[in-house]
Amino acid sequence: MLDPYLPIVLLAALAGLFAVGSVAAAPLIGPRRYNRAKLDGYECGIEPSPQPVVGAGRMPVAYYLTAMLFILFDIEMVFLYPFAVSADMLGLFGLVEIVLFIVTVGFAYVYVWRRGGLDWN
Repeated sequence: MLDPYLPIVLLAALAGLFAVGSVAAAPLIGPRRYNRAKLDGYECGIEPSPQPVVGAGRMPVAYYLTAMLFILFDIEMVFLYPFAVSADMLGLFGLVEIVLFIVTVGFAYVYVWRRGGLDWN
């Protein structure tokens, strides 16, 4: 009865084994050439400085806001894929729902734009 699912379970087990094995083997097999540049924190293209530039060495909030906005709008746009696949089966109801969804996302985008969330000053 569960025979059709056996390949999926085996593939999932193989993928998990590969992921865990890769993470476990990396420190043992990988090169150990450490230098100062590799040990420094990467700050979105900004050269790290020993002295705090602004705000006692804190990262500008604009980086985090941009990342959060990207994640927010990216996840919202992922919801459009199921509609694209089954648009013919949903009919007019699906069209109205997706238009309402796009309008809602559009309002959020305009709100963020007007509040200056996309400006890099």
